[in-house]
Parts: sequence; C-alpha cells; structure tokens
Amino acid sequence: MRLLLLTAIILTSVVCRAQNGIIWYDPIPVADKTYGNLHPRVTLDQNHKPLVLWGDKNGRVFLAKWAGKDFAAPVQMNPPGKEAFTESWAGPEMTSRGDTIYLVYKELPEDVSHIYIKHSYDGGKTFSIENQVDDSDGLISRFPTVAMDPYGHPLVSYMKYDKGYVNPRHVVAKSTDLGESFTGEAVIKDVSGGSISDCCPATVVESGNATVILYRDNLNNYRNIWAGISKNRAISFDNAVQLDFSNWLAKSCPANPPHGTIISDTLYSVYTSGNGDSALVFLSKTSLTSFADTFAPLTGRFSGLTSQNFPRIANSGNAGAIAWVQSIGINMQACLYFSNDITTGLPKKYDVVARGILQSLDVTLGGGHIYVVYQDDSSGNIMCRIGHYEETQTNKLLAENTTVSLQRSANGKYFSVSIPDLSYCMMVDVNGKEFEMDMKCKKNLCKVNTEDLDPGLYVVRLFCKDEKIYTYKYEVKEIKEKEEKEKKEK
Repeated sequence: MRLLLLTAIILTSVVCRAQNGIIWYDPIPVADKTYGNLHPRVTLDQNHKPLVLWGDKNGRVFLAKWAGKDFAAPVQMNPPGKEAFTESWAGPEMTSRGDTIYLVYKELPEDVSHIYIKHSYDGGKTFSIENQVDDSDGLISRFPTVAMDPYGHPLVSYMKYDKGYVNPRHVVAKSTDLGESFTGEAVIKDVSGGSISDCCPATVVESGNATVILYRDNLNNYRNIWAGISKNRAISFDNAVQLDFSNWLAKSCPANPPHGTIISDTLYSVYTSGNGDSALVFLSKTSLTSFADTFAPLTGRFSGLTSQNFPRIANSGNAGAIAWVQSIGINMQACLYFSNDITTGLPKKYDVVARGILQSLDVTLGGGHIYVVYQDDSSGNIMCRIGHYEETQTNKLLAENTTVSLQRSANGKYFSVSIPDLSYCMMVDVNGKEFEMDMKCKKNLCKVNTEDLDPGLYVVRLFCKDEKIYTYKYEVKEIKEKEEKEKKEK
C-alpha cells in the first residue's frame, strides 16, 4: 500500500528534495474551498493513509479520506442543522490507532450545548452516531481534545466553567466502553498559585503508563505552559510540572494551544511563548520519571522574523516532526523540522513547506511519509503537503504500538516495568536478531534481566495477554563486574 501511495503521488507531482532528506511533492487541496478551511487536523488509518478533519464558518465539521491520488469528497460529521464551534485556533479534534478513530467537537451555542464524540472501528469507512461526553449538570464546557489509552478507549479533555464563564478548569472524562459512555471527570490541579488561561485550549497526551494535559497558566498575567501528569490512567492528576519559564506577560488571553507527544519516558512539548506580538515557538523535553525539564526556542530569533505560532509535533517510533507557521516581515511560511531519531536532537535547518496567507496547521507521519495540512487563506482551501522519508528498521518496530517507560536498575543488570497482564518480553538488536528474555514478576511489576546480552541498542517488545504490544528503545551497557570477571577467567 505504501508503494502504491508513493507511486501515485510521483505520477502527479513535481519532486523536491529538501534540507532534511525528505522528498516533497506538490501541495494538493484536500477539498474545494466551498467546504471551508478552518482548523485542519490530520491522522493516519491502519494503512498509513491520511484522514483530514476540519470545520467551516457555518459550523459544519468535515472529514476527508485519502483516495489513492487525492482526497475523496468530504463527509459532514456533525448532524445537519446543528452547528459546531470552529475557529482557526480551536475546533474539532481527532486521534487514531490502527483502524480505530475518535473525533470530538463542541456543539453551539457553547453556554448550553455539549461536547460530542464519534468513533470508527474500520479506518473511517463508517462512523457511529454522536455520543455526549460532558455531564449535563448545567455548567459550561469548551475546547475538547482527545487521546486513546492503551486499551483503545478514548480520553477527552475539555475546559469547564461555572455559569457566567467563571472558575475555569481543565477536566478529563474517561470511557471504558470504547466511547459509548463516559463516567466521572478528573480535575487537573493548577498548582502555580494562579489559574488557567481561560481562552486557551489544552492538549491531552497518552502513552503506556502516563497521561498528560498540556495547558497555559495565568499567574498575574504571566502565561506559561504547564503539564498536569497522571500515573494512574487518568483517574487523578497528582503531579504538575512547569514547562515554560519565558514569562510571557499578556493581559489578554493568548489563544495559542500547546501540543505534545510522549516517546519512551520523555514528554516532547511545543508551544508559543515570548513577549508581545513577537512570539516564538519553543520545544520542551520533560522526563516523566524524574520530571526534569529543559526548554529552548525552536529556531531563536533571526533577521526578518516577526512571529511564530500554531506549533504541532508528531512521531512514529523515534522519528519526529515539528511544524509551525512563521511570519518573515509580511510573508508567511509553514515550516517543518524532521529527524529520524528526535531523541538525539533536531537538524540544523528546517524545510519551508508552504508560503502564502497561512493560519493553523497540523502534521503526522508514519510508513515513511509525512503529511502537513494547513489552512491556506490565499486560496481558501485546506492544503496537504506530502513528503517521503526513509523509515529505519528500528522505527518500524517502535511504531507498532504505543510506548511505555522502563526503569533501569542502578547496577545496569536489569530493567523493571509496570504493565498489567504482561506475558513475555522480546528484545531485538540492530541486526534484527530476537532474544526472548527471562522475567520475574510480582503483581504488576516485572524485572527483565539483561546481563547476558551484548552491549548495544535494542528495541524492547513487551507482549500482553490482551494482544497489546509495547515498545521501547533501550541501550544495554557494559557492566564493570562482568568485565572484571572475564579478565580473571582469562
């Protein structure tokens, strides 16, 4: 399927090789401008084909699927006659894994209507009827965002207010029946001493044993980015980490949502921050084990740069892409950094994938292709730019399923992992050789001995009784005791 997709694009596109070794093809419209172009979001089905979600000024929500050489005609996802909230900076959101897709939107009017979710179990061929997410307690909800837990159930985060749009807080509603119903809400505690920025959407991020809410805080009008962290599958959010220390002082709420992804035990976050109108995009890396955090501007300031905004990040295994919009004087660009292993850093140069009058964008990758979708106000269309990159064998293994964090022992002889119903562990070296590992488990905590493996990089594959596979990139290091023992034997 991947070869057919690439061949179809080559036949209809002009090829351009960019700074990061990506082969880019000509931009193509996702749909005619009569369908609108607000707030595009992109994800992949089980065959690594793109699906694009967006809204228009009339409150309609559309989804378009890849049809081989271009996108099929859009399908309206919300019921006709019922309008959904959509702007450039906020609107419908979606997530996918394999053939399961969830999309969420807020119905209008905001002060009395609800948040709804729809699901597909066949890669977007058919969708369920809409199900209500937020409870009907007379309060106000806004800005839904969605992630999927390791068992395929959706997590929906949204902002909640008392009547009159007061007392804003972020909450997470969790489903245990694949989105058919939602029970209870976990409240994200704001520990800064201030409150949340009440017009800035959040992002929910889920990995094997961590759920994270990325949100903008308001402490005396300093609008920094924070992360609320749950280690109990979104039952409660007992930890919070400040990711951004740039102290953006803004009396009016900047509606610039953060975004993130989790790779192994590290949270990678991108967000807009800075001073006044000349804001920059930042990248933060946060350990979900120690909560140690580093952050820095993605590009820093350079001659002609006016501002940067709408950052998005995606990964497939350790391959990662960061996209954003920036203004160079009066000219606007959609830009992208790509690395086949983002854990080792980013390249020195980025690619410019589009120019024009641009607003929000999104990015996803997998199967050797990158997809950037963006709101092009020059044409009035949602546009898609597709690039091809060489996928490594390691990333193919890491991208098979969700990741989970491991804890290396102090002596380096084993690692421990906490997963319910773990069946067995396989480790694969850089040459593709597999090693079935010995495990010692007590309750849900398992120890995997790595003493007999040669030093080097491995992909850890953890197989559970429910057929889920968790992956992790792990380095087996030399053990001094082992070296000394071998010297004595010689």
